[in-house]
Amino acid sequence: MLNWVKSLTKVHKRRIMLGLDSVLIPLSALFAFAALDLPDGIVSNLQSYLIILPYMLAAGIGFSYWTGISDVQVSAYEAAAVGLTAVFAILLTVASITISDIAGMGLPIGFHMVFGVVFFCLAVASRAVMLQIVMAIYRSGAEHCRVLIYGAGTTGSQLVSALRAHEKIQPVAFVDDNKGLQGMLVHRLPVYAPIRVAEVVREMKIDRVLLAVPSLSRPKQAQIARRLEGMGLEVQTLPSFSQLIGEEALVDKLTPVSAQSFLGRDEVDSPLGDAQAVYKGKSILVSGAGGSIGSELCRQVLDCRPERLILFELSELALYQIDMELRAVAEQEGLATQIVPVLGSATDSRQVRKLLATHKVEIVLHAAAYKHVPLVEANPLTGLVNNVFGTQTMAEQAAKAGVQRFMLISSDKAVRPTNVMGASKRLAELVVQDMAKRSNQTVFSMVRFGNVLGSSGSVVPLFQEQLSRGGPLTVTDKGVERYFMTVQEAVKLVLQAGSIGQGGEVFVLDMGKPVPILTLARQVIESAGYEVRDEANPDGDIAIEITGLRPGEKMSEELTISNDILGTKYPKIFAAREHGLSQIEIASALRGLREAFVASDEEMAREVVRRWVDGFDSKMTAASAS
Repeated sequence: MLNWVKSLTKVHKRRIMLGLDSVLIPLSALFAFAALDLPDGIVSNLQSYLIILPYMLAAGIGFSYWTGISDVQVSAYEAAAVGLTAVFAILLTVASITISDIAGMGLPIGFHMVFGVVFFCLAVASRAVMLQIVMAIYRSGAEHCRVLIYGAGTTGSQLVSALRAHEKIQPVAFVDDNKGLQGMLVHRLPVYAPIRVAEVVREMKIDRVLLAVPSLSRPKQAQIARRLEGMGLEVQTLPSFSQLIGEEALVDKLTPVSAQSFLGRDEVDSPLGDAQAVYKGKSILVSGAGGSIGSELCRQVLDCRPERLILFELSELALYQIDMELRAVAEQEGLATQIVPVLGSATDSRQVRKLLATHKVEIVLHAAAYKHVPLVEANPLTGLVNNVFGTQTMAEQAAKAGVQRFMLISSDKAVRPTNVMGASKRLAELVVQDMAKRSNQTVFSMVRFGNVLGSSGSVVPLFQEQLSRGGPLTVTDKGVERYFMTVQEAVKLVLQAGSIGQGGEVFVLDMGKPVPILTLARQVIESAGYEVRDEANPDGDIAIEITGLRPGEKMSEELTISNDILGTKYPKIFAAREHGLSQIEIASALRGLREAFVASDEEMAREVVRRWVDGFDSKMTAASAS
């Protein structure tokens, strides 16, 4: 039966509807004669009516074509189609009056009125019955999805009306927070309390839940969806009608707020100025070119119009993306800069040596490093090898190749570090400081700054991701605070400092006051238009959860080891002179790390770090090792 229904063409369906309406014409006349109880009886009057019946059938077919009622699908038979049916019935009533008068039958006007009303009712009812028959045929021949609708309000009610005409979806019940609706029937479907969702799903064999609560905030919808998905259900969210027609601007809430808005101070927006001249026409290598800092370095260096820009990157995908981006910019702006993508590791001395010589590199901006504290804490040997030996390889080969300037991108976590990542960056600084003392040709400098807003793995994108999932936002401790800067500021600092370095300096930025992470979390929630849910506001949208300090995490960061800092020609940049290790001590530290790596001994590596990195907290690292 289902195959026959599916095989019907539009012409076949029109003929069926014409046939149905043709049957309803004599049937309506029969009802009219019976209702009015005219003289001569029903049978005699009906026999007389047979004389004009062919003309009535012809008129009915003509009116059906003219109004288009025979082309309306039963699944789309709604208010407009009912209106067409009323017009159709009125036209048939007029035809009945006209044809019967011409035939001299002398039927009373009441007969024609009853005929029209009965035809209209039968036409509407027959189509409703036909729809149920067709849907029953479809449902009997195919599996259907049983859905639970979360929300019995206007949106949910409209949804049920729409789904009842669907061949494969069957709404079976509502769930709603409104206690006034619980226990009632809405559109002949029972309404349950949310606490009974698991029971309803089990007993009614629910396959999918449709969230029809557009009035709830997106975080609350996300929380409901996560709870339902935990039961193994497929969950879909419906927008409100105002969202669909564009009266409510969802785009603003779906677009993450820019990281700059959380800076807590004015962004350093001074141009590079005469620093550009240091990079113009030069051959420049950026290691870690595909990372957050490295890619922005490439963009700003490209604006300085170097002769050659070498993109040195370990990740194939990251290298591909930054290479394509820079080539598009260079082509659009008509730049003559040669862009050279190189896939490789900073720890590969032979590749680095060949790379520097082949492209006659004059400036190295070393941004390649593993920077995520928890990951490096869990993989200390890998982090130390990449961050320390990678820096050593790049620095030594730069000196041998006669590179003019070498700039190390460091971190505030290198100051009295309590984690392996910070310790690895401090050891990298010590390597560069040692090279600065021994090199007569290459100027070695370092730039140290705080957290970069918006970079991969940083706290603001993490908060925004947690926000999109409905929360909670996780903060390790209420007292944790950090210095923040934008990636544009960080890179501008690197390039400006790199232009004035004399050798061995650690450059830092005036970053204002540190920002409490708890305050930052509240700003992220409120900037998205939501309210923080806490004891003071239990009905808020998003909660903030305190998870406890992670292994190796500090309550606050510092920018310098000593207070011996000097101003520079750039108002926001300061240069710090810090004591390093001797050449012998550096050699001993690197030898110890190499032995730990060969032995694959993490504790041995930590002991090396404890010995040579000032302020490294052995208690914190011991806790992380356990």
